[in-house]
Amino acid sequence: MHLHILGICGTFMGGLALVARAAGHRVTGCDANVYPPMSTQLEAQRIELIEGYGRNQADLRPDLFVVGNAVSRGNPLLEEILDRGLPYTSGPQWIAENVLKDKWVLAVAGTHGKTTTSSLLAWILECAGLDPGFVIGGVPSDFGVSARLTNSHFFVIEADEYDTAFCDKRSKFVHYRPRTAILNNLEFDHADIFPDLASIEAQFHHFVRILPSSGLIVANARDDSLRRVLERGCWTPVEWFNDPAAWSVQAAESGGLLIRHGSDEPQRASLCLPGEHNRSNALAAIAAAHHAGVPVQAAAAALGRFGGVRRRLELRGSARGVAVFDDFAHHPTAIAATIRALRDKIPSGRILAVLEPRSNTMKQGVMKDRLPESLEGADRVFCYAAALGWDARAVLAPLGARAAVFDEIDTMVAAIVAAAGEGDSILVMSNGGFGGIHDKLLVALAS
Repeated sequence: MHLHILGICGTFMGGLALVARAAGHRVTGCDANVYPPMSTQLEAQRIELIEGYGRNQADLRPDLFVVGNAVSRGNPLLEEILDRGLPYTSGPQWIAENVLKDKWVLAVAGTHGKTTTSSLLAWILECAGLDPGFVIGGVPSDFGVSARLTNSHFFVIEADEYDTAFCDKRSKFVHYRPRTAILNNLEFDHADIFPDLASIEAQFHHFVRILPSSGLIVANARDDSLRRVLERGCWTPVEWFNDPAAWSVQAAESGGLLIRHGSDEPQRASLCLPGEHNRSNALAAIAAAHHAGVPVQAAAAALGRFGGVRRRLELRGSARGVAVFDDFAHHPTAIAATIRALRDKIPSGRILAVLEPRSNTMKQGVMKDRLPESLEGADRVFCYAAALGWDARAVLAPLGARAAVFDEIDTMVAAIVAAAGEGDSILVMSNGGFGGIHDKLLVALAS
């Protein structure tokens, strides 16, 4: 079958493309605003990518168009598909019907940490010899790809609460029907499609309603929103993590971590990812893997061999004694956690935070007032404010002279390089390509 994927460079749709290719389908696709790592991953897999959404792509006559949720009415190719009555479906529906059927699906849901937790879970299952398939919204370093299809009964999927497609406004994750589900955390996000936190909680409740009584929910005991979701109705056993009576993690006196499961003997582990939020992510992954039959001791050992995830505090390079890190953080909670994690990783030296408020939620300014507090842990702040609908200079004024706002990337790069000194760390945070700023910084620093 020939599939033509609209929005193929999105993290989910790009993973779907790899899985479909592995299943024996011919895969082509199109997108705008193409940037790594997804564009380079598709190129490496020799999947044909067309720039833009020209109506003439309908003449490719694929057996099926698979439409990503970034594609909305008014898109020229989508309008041509609808006008001609050509066959189409959404990405989540296609993968549910063609890949996940008859699999033991382990789904990772939550506002934050989905990619890291999914990567950790897939790696633990891999180290246990279970050879899982997966679709993850990032590229785990140990696998080198964001998705793969195997003959294994187990399949890990990042379960996003964002809407499915222009034709299906339910959250993506209601399609996946997992047996094991991680509920990592829940707070307000995606202001472009959800009016308030209660509406997101309702979608999570719909997700809970489809889980089997023979399955398992692994839920964060520290999250009040998740407790409210489960109190609305739950028909599946729940195991709580970050709960001393169930699953907990703490720093060991001699270094590393201690993983505790109830009254069982604690297991020692090490983890390359800094920060309390990543320790929580790892704990959730261990609990989910345990449901799939992986002993806690084996899972803890796998953590020590985990290589991380691209664009999650990823060191892009160093020049003139200055390190440049890349991270996907774009929500105030994630920004604050990422800065704290880098401080844990590098206790000395200054942190120069470089932020692009690019998500739809941030562009709308819904959480702008939380930015100063979330950036408080940085020594200097550089914000790229082009195309924002709010005054970034006024919002960041509480940070005083530590914060600077720019409308041009090259001007900002020059200011960052002028401010950076030996031993400093530049932390770039954006959920997009950010105009290739990481390489521009490294080149400018070296020169």
